[in-house]
Amino acid sequence: ERRRKTAAGFASRKDAEAAMNKILAAIEEQRYVIPAKISVREFLTHEWLPAIKATLRPTTYASYQMHVLCHILPALGAELLARLRPAQINAFYATLLENGRLQGSGSLSPATVRRIHATLHRALRDAIRWQLIAVNPADAADPPRGSGKQRELPAWDAGQLASFLSFAAEDRLFALWRLLAMTGARRGEALGLRWDDLDLEHNTITIRRALVTVNGTTIVSEPKTSRGRRRIALDPLSIEALKAHAARQADESGSPGWTESGYIFTTKDGGALEPRWVSKQFGRLLRVAALPRIPLHGLRHTYATLALSSGVNPRIVSGRLGHSTVALTLDIYSHVLPQADADAAERIAALVER
Repeated sequence: ERRRKTAAGFASRKDAEAAMNKILAAIEEQRYVIPAKISVREFLTHEWLPAIKATLRPTTYASYQMHVLCHILPALGAELLARLRPAQINAFYATLLENGRLQGSGSLSPATVRRIHATLHRALRDAIRWQLIAVNPADAADPPRGSGKQRELPAWDAGQLASFLSFAAEDRLFALWRLLAMTGARRGEALGLRWDDLDLEHNTITIRRALVTVNGTTIVSEPKTSRGRRRIALDPLSIEALKAHAARQADESGSPGWTESGYIFTTKDGGALEPRWVSKQFGRLLRVAALPRIPLHGLRHTYATLALSSGVNPRIVSGRLGHSTVALTLDIYSHVLPQADADAAERIAALVER
């Protein structure tokens, strides 16, 4: 005889009682959540994005917003939040890996899909905290794995950097190129420097802000990490380059249409530089110079690679880079460490055998 189901869909009284006991236990432990009857779209656009906006850097929020609007909502937006399942999320990731590009056909890289996964996971984790769902289905989803190999970042060796600085010596933004190469500062951090951030008595600059582009507009933002606010020592030649830059800017400030912004690096009429334009200017220089092509961010990697390979304490390098932890620095630049380890072995042997 076919087993009769109860109204709630349980196969037997025993199953129904077991489910009831789970609910009672969850209520007792204050873990029980009445699933909210809202869609993924309603939650993400009406609740989550507005709530987190004030807590994030503008660039981070813009990244989350892009992931939500361009990828997550078209695939999962119509589903009820409480009914979202790991299998649906996995199917979503598979689609992104096969044909996820916004412009034209083509796949998204596993790294990009992992970033989208991180956004979705964060949103669903917040939904749990706000008692809209009881479990996070993204916990059981399977985003694509990385290759397991640390990607070696584009950088120059010491000779190539010296050649570039010699080639660019007469460029209007030479002081900027040298500052980026000698400090490892991020592009936006250097562009956000004001003259009162430069201490000529102690030969330092202080990073207090960054210029970033969000949705096509250049804005002032906080440094990227909690350790982003920092003081960085400058070498004598960088100081000389900044003094020469100041003299050039003083000449430009006498031109009609000049607007005083206080920034160290400006347009010819005194305005703030647009970050993407600066990267293009760097690219134009490299097209003329007989050097390997690297992105502007490659100057940061060049600094870190040269500093670590020459034996500078990783804690010092991490601090100058503004990384959140020394462990992050060591992880990013792990490809430098084997040679540094070999150099250390040779140095100790040389000390003992003298």
